Amino acid sequence: MANLSKNLGQRIKELRKLNKMTQAQLSECIGIETTNLCKLENGSHMPKEENIEKLAEVFNVSIKELFDFGHVKSCEKLQQELISVIKNSSQKDLELYHKVVFAIREHC
Repeated sequence: MANLSKNLGQRIKELRKLNKMTQAQLSECIGIETTNLCKLENGSHMPKEENIEKLAEVFNVSIKELFDFGHVKSCEKLQQELISVIKNSSQKDLELYHKVVFAIREHC
């Protein structure tokens, strides 16, 4: 159950950010305290059935899509993929990647 709650929490956070919502805004939409939403997003709690339905409605996704974790990758897996891309890149590509990464970091 720990992996399920962690993955669902990551998915909720991802969808919240895609919808440009703060935790306070989403909490208000689904009728829970912000501290409880934080617990959902960090995977320490599972949402109640009625809150799963509300989340799907707020994000305009099916309940099935809330539980679609196929795109979720571990930190280690992401690092491995990035290292592989970097190792196989030309100087010109590396310079471009560097600019992109640091431009994104400045705006986040």
